[in-house]
Amino acid sequence: MSENVVHLHKATDPPTDDTAPTVLTVVPDGPPARPVPLWVRSGRAIKTGVTHESTRATVRAVARHGLYTFNGGRIVARRAWDGRTGSRYERMIRAAEAAGNLEAAEEWEERLQRFRAARHHRRMDLLHSPVDAAKGVAVGAGMSIGALVALGVVMAINTGKVGDVITPLSATVDFIALLIRIVQIVWGPALAIGPFLALLALWSVGRKQHAAPAWALPANVRGGEGEPITPSIVVKALRDLGVPALRNAIKEMGDAGASMLGPIRIAGCGVEVDVTLPSGVATNEVQTKRRKLAENLTRHEHEVFITIPAAARTVRLWIADSGALDEPIGPSPLATDESLTADYTKGRAPWGQDLRGDAAALSLYQRHLLITGLSNQGKTAALRALALWACLDRRVEFRIADLKGAGDWAMFDGLATVLIQGPADEQVIEATEMVESLVEEMNHRIEIRRRDPKAVFAPLIGIVDEAQVAFMCPVKDEDGRPYGGSKAVSRYFMGVRKVHNQGRVVDVLLWEGTQDPTDQNLPKLVREGAHTRASLALGTESQARMALGDKAVDGGAAPHLLRQGLDKGTLVVASDGIEIPAGQASITVRTHYINDEQATAITDRAKALRDGVTTLHAIDRGEQRDPLTDIATVLGSDTRVRTQEVITRLAALNADAYAGWSFIDLKRVLDDAGAEPYKSDGRMVVGRDRVARALANRDADGSASAE
Repeated sequence: MSENVVHLHKATDPPTDDTAPTVLTVVPDGPPARPVPLWVRSGRAIKTGVTHESTRATVRAVARHGLYTFNGGRIVARRAWDGRTGSRYERMIRAAEAAGNLEAAEEWEERLQRFRAARHHRRMDLLHSPVDAAKGVAVGAGMSIGALVALGVVMAINTGKVGDVITPLSATVDFIALLIRIVQIVWGPALAIGPFLALLALWSVGRKQHAAPAWALPANVRGGEGEPITPSIVVKALRDLGVPALRNAIKEMGDAGASMLGPIRIAGCGVEVDVTLPSGVATNEVQTKRRKLAENLTRHEHEVFITIPAAARTVRLWIADSGALDEPIGPSPLATDESLTADYTKGRAPWGQDLRGDAAALSLYQRHLLITGLSNQGKTAALRALALWACLDRRVEFRIADLKGAGDWAMFDGLATVLIQGPADEQVIEATEMVESLVEEMNHRIEIRRRDPKAVFAPLIGIVDEAQVAFMCPVKDEDGRPYGGSKAVSRYFMGVRKVHNQGRVVDVLLWEGTQDPTDQNLPKLVREGAHTRASLALGTESQARMALGDKAVDGGAAPHLLRQGLDKGTLVVASDGIEIPAGQASITVRTHYINDEQATAITDRAKALRDGVTTLHAIDRGEQRDPLTDIATVLGSDTRVRTQEVITRLAALNADAYAGWSFIDLKRVLDDAGAEPYKSDGRMVVGRDRVARALANRDADGSASAE
């Protein structure tokens, strides 16, 4: 290895004279390394100094105090102009006319006329004031001299000296001379100090009004976190949005721009105000500038929501208290109140809180449901919270396919009649057949309703979590039909469409949860078939339109503006099943989070309301069935089960074998086995003991025959 060579040379870039400083560098053996010239290093030091925080603070301070003085002068000049002219009244008249308040406009016009009349009288008085003032001075001076002479006469009589007659006059002249001398002494310094005092007064006015750009203000003023929302702050924020027509209209209205605002109302953890926009300003011009409006209001973007109420040319602003949306909303009533029950038909599921802080409850009655959003935003938790409430109504039957398979729905084992868990193609096939079993049950109920229009059915809710896995599945059945896809040959797609089309009227419902909606993993016909559509944080506005529909997004719904990872569990909901403020197309809900332990406790309470449910973890297909054995299987640990419930469970067990069964088919099998159905509390039921005895007798007969 070669030795390092020490090169001694001068920093002559750019060339200088012989006095240029020398630079010592140690480089490997080879061509001499070019040293860093001192003038370059000095430039870097200057650049570093300019970008140093103390330098930036100094620049901000100089700019701030200079602008305080300059803008303070503008404020004082504006106030003086307003005081001397009728411009204030004219601005008020224009503002009242813009707001359509003609009575206020007439009142301000009358005040303007009174002001002008008073000003005219003052000016006319000025024409006569010099003569009047001269007369007044002459009379006053004569009276004062006479009084002083009289005083001198009295003093002369008292002292006996004639000279005392002019003593008061001479004393008065000496006093006036002293005053003139004092003025002569003070006048010079006053002239020198006066401008500085005037500048100080202007600086004080500017400082009180924070009359400087935001970047130059101190941190405690610039941040403004938690600053209360007032009409002037809202008007200023709107004026600075960068909408020329809006800015010009507010400029003409002056301080009366607040006439655009309705009352500022306390609404939960924030305030709400309606803004009637001036003519020529469209509501979407304000909607598209949400971030700038929020920053003008000293808020973050996620702390300001803009919706369109029913009134024309109006936007509704909801402005959160600073940091309030980052605080949790508290536990679900399902987890804290063990006495809470559910009523699928008339009740509402406690889902969370709206932005006002009011309870947000959702009606599930005869409504298909779709929840979508990016991964890991709380979709499964929001969907499961609704199911946990509905399971407290013992009439509701669940059939669940969890295509994520992470155990999020494991607590429904023993509660749901079908529970499929896993992301593999095999689970997609089973989920598809579960949806098809919903179609068969729907058709069966429709047939019963055709014969008996007054027939009432127990609610049947099918849940498919991570439904995009089913739509994207490429597997085909033995006939070549794909399970996934969005075409008419897709089994899953067609099953969902059929349930959406007719299931509601016979209480067969389908709830789906899916990630990142696109036309491939959430076809248009499927998403538009859901009565309740909710979305967590999404990536783009186009995805928001897929999730909620154009009407909701055009009305202000903006799940794509929610913060991924920070707004977990916050949903934008479009549904007639939840109370939405008049004129709005959607509502933002912060959902309660129910963890697995709390969910298990809730399902345990739900299981106690039922006689026992046998959960099927797989759907058998294509094999030869033994009806009596299958009946015993679906009875499980129940002592007796209604015949219609047995038929429903058999259809869930194997749709191919039992989907078309009626009471006659069930009765025929039981009668042949000697386990006839019987009445209990006025309803036909199947007894577990009878079926078990029939199976035992049949097995015994089969054994005897074999021997």
